[in-house]
Amino acid sequence: MRPIEPVTSWFRSLGLDVRDADTMVTYAYAVVRLLAFLMARGLDLASATENDLRHYRLWRTRQDMQAPPAEVTGNAQLVMAVQKTTWGKESAAIASLYKYLKRINLVADSPWRSNGDGTNSLAKRGSRDMRVRHLELDQYIYFRDVGFGGLVPDGGIDPSFRGQLPHRNRACCELALLTGMRIQEWSTLLLPELGLMDGGRPQTTYADLSACAKGGYPRSVYVPVDAMELLDPYLLLERPQIVAAAQRGLRQQHRDLFVVDRVEADGTRLRGMFEGHRVSWRVKMMEPELRRLAVWETGNGLEPLAVFLRRGGRMPTFSGWDRVRWRAWDRMKTQATGQPTPMLPRQCWLYHDLRHTFALRLLIFLTREALGGDHAQELPMSTLVEHMYGNPLLVVQARLGHQAPSSTYKYLRYLKDPMGEVDRAFRRWTAAGGASYVTIAESLLNLGDADASQG
Repeated sequence: MRPIEPVTSWFRSLGLDVRDADTMVTYAYAVVRLLAFLMARGLDLASATENDLRHYRLWRTRQDMQAPPAEVTGNAQLVMAVQKTTWGKESAAIASLYKYLKRINLVADSPWRSNGDGTNSLAKRGSRDMRVRHLELDQYIYFRDVGFGGLVPDGGIDPSFRGQLPHRNRACCELALLTGMRIQEWSTLLLPELGLMDGGRPQTTYADLSACAKGGYPRSVYVPVDAMELLDPYLLLERPQIVAAAQRGLRQQHRDLFVVDRVEADGTRLRGMFEGHRVSWRVKMMEPELRRLAVWETGNGLEPLAVFLRRGGRMPTFSGWDRVRWRAWDRMKTQATGQPTPMLPRQCWLYHDLRHTFALRLLIFLTREALGGDHAQELPMSTLVEHMYGNPLLVVQARLGHQAPSSTYKYLRYLKDPMGEVDRAFRRWTAAGGASYVTIAESLLNLGDADASQG
């Protein structure tokens, strides 16, 4: 058992601040671990010192520390050391808790010192380097068509493929690549957001993101022609079958669903019944969990409003998309055995790698346009407005929805392939490039065939 107060009151305050579910879970586990550690030392939250919390940080982040207290070892998960990024989340939870304890006058101040730069002695040390892994064109085609689409490397049909919903999976890859959206953004899209209601399908469109965007920061995302076109096979072939097969289950769950009967304001607002009440929601303000429950009353049945569906007619969960990704990765590795295929990375591709690919390709294109385009040559950027309008970094920052330019600046180091530069710089220095002590010595001594025969 853990102390009920003041932790439950703090947790209630988090709920009233509308923290998302993932954050609440992370904070809960972090504080339970801290309480167990302090109780094993005969301490509580009010009596813990900075030294106690620093020992807790060492125990959580170092494998070579002594065994944790007996009260903590009951759960094997607790004795595993964590990375700096994970510790950053735990330290944020602890900081939030002590901020609340200070507000209710349970402690006079936080038990750690401020470093004077906005950080404290409890926070993680060192800056986090963003991991950017992108795909080249041949890698992406292999990723999309072979891994997710079930084709063979030469583009033919694989009769032995037994994967599920290949058209859906190819469409989600194309949408992620050509829009730069995160998985929680593209995977939770609803039909009205892409103009797909009543059989309509625009050539291009804009999707307004807010509740499903990172941090809830609103932005508008352009969806180009190719992304919309690759949705067609899924919308015409796979999705109708899923919806038809799911009707019985959806009817049984009718009371728990958000049943929409009116779509207003060009698809930006939904009206219907939810939990016995008549409600109205702006689509971009709908949280992912509500989106999973949204269905359209067509008169001939219930149609889920989520663009991407799994068997059963519901929106796939993030763990469901992860299973799709790992199955695709296993298939890519299998197909690469004994066949000429693009180079695969050491670790499985991530959906976020498509976002990085979008950012780098767009940044490279815009940079070349700014440096060598006709517009740049005819009209130099002599004013601040012209500079901001044509600055590739600012354009990419807006497309990605980065709040700080520093997040976009990290892509600069990847504009050129550093490994390719190393290969070219040292090509003639290596044995593979034909260089050896004998050949270099012959070159330096100007020894030709005739001289060598005389020697």
